[in-house]
Amino acid sequence: MQINRGMSKITLRNWWIDAVLFGSALTAALSGLYFLYFPSGGYQGGRNPYYNIQVLFSRHTWDDLHMWGGVVMIAVAAIHLILHWSWVVNMTRRMIKDITGKNGKMNLRGRLNLLLNVVVGFSFLLAAISGVYFLFVPGGRGAVDPMFLFSRITWDLIHTWSGVTLIVAGVIHFAIHWRWVVNVATSISKRLTSRKIPNQSQPVLTGKA
Repeated sequence: MQINRGMSKITLRNWWIDAVLFGSALTAALSGLYFLYFPSGGYQGGRNPYYNIQVLFSRHTWDDLHMWGGVVMIAVAAIHLILHWSWVVNMTRRMIKDITGKNGKMNLRGRLNLLLNVVVGFSFLLAAISGVYFLFVPGGRGAVDPMFLFSRITWDLIHTWSGVTLIVAGVIHFAIHWRWVVNVATSISKRLTSRKIPNQSQPVLTGKA
């Protein structure tokens, strides 16, 4: 596969991985916000005025979007982490040296970027673990509580607030790297456009003898 001049295969690969990660994260985030603002508790006409409300999709569809968006996000995030593992190791070493004062001083931008990545990674880990819990642990009134380590309410709180933290940190992370996203997207768009332009050197048939 040919790549535009100035854009490496690794950059293109990372862009597509990040694009899939962004799409799955957006799906999980929007569906998560739906469940946050439209809880299922209460009774029709009772304590919950939003009982059985439908916004764009049914509640079952929102649940499927949240589940599969989360599953895809976890899988792609694992790939993303593996591909950037050397960066994680190097930045961790620099952080340790910076804390201990062993010639590893980082500038303010580097520290903020590292802190943001730590928040994204930790909140994602909590959201993923609690999400997997709800995926494999059966619910309903017949479920024994706690099923694993904590009660279902505690797991729900962990999933909710780690998800909210992940959304906020993810938006900031996306904003910081917005220029990179635009530059690579522009390069890909130009590449696709250039493939659609016909070769101007070919002769044009006029129909005359």
